Amino acid sequence: MGNGLSDQTSILSSLPSFQSFHIVILGLDCAGKTTVLYRLQFNEFVNTVPTKGFNTEKIKVTLGNSKTVTFHFWDVGGQEKLRPLWKSYTRCTDGIVFVVDSVDVERMEEAKTELHKITRISENQGVPVLIVANKQDLRNSLSLSEIEKLLAMGELSSSTPWHLQPTCAIIGDGLKEGLEKLHDMILKRRKMLRQQKKKR
Repeated sequence: MGNGLSDQTSILSSLPSFQSFHIVILGLDCAGKTTVLYRLQFNEFVNTVPTKGFNTEKIKVTLGNSKTVTFHFWDVGGQEKLRPLWKSYTRCTDGIVFVVDSVDVERMEEAKTELHKITRISENQGVPVLIVANKQDLRNSLSLSEIEKLLAMGELSSSTPWHLQPTCAIIGDGLKEGLEKLHDMILKRRKMLRQQKKKR
């Protein structure tokens, strides 16, 4: 599920291995953002507490093509009082990971509002978004099509590439696949921006 994805193997092969991607992890409090971060960092479950500011980690991830990519993640607290700070972290970001709790139906409207707000900021126009539908292992979790509808993904700007990924951050299911999609979207956007510069 998503828009603007295509096969990027030729671009992947030309990517310098030392390149680092700046990624911001956002979402409502208790969605599982920090669990996602530390599952990627340590490849194991780490018991977390609510983030009062931010956590940052540089993580090397081996993607499906056996290429190692470095992501510099900024996991920003999701409490309501911290959300106005989100735009400071998304300035010049390569991609946004937006984590939603697939079980928390009551707060899906709030998640939708915040997702649309952050993607509409002029500096974030065109920045790829990976929506992580976390807690998919739970019996009462919403389906991807229900989440896509509740988040009104079709109403995001056509210039915003996105992908909705089912995950279980505690055991890591779906995280690597989601990062591969995000990586592809970032490379596609960079290629497009380079082509636009050449035309000027």
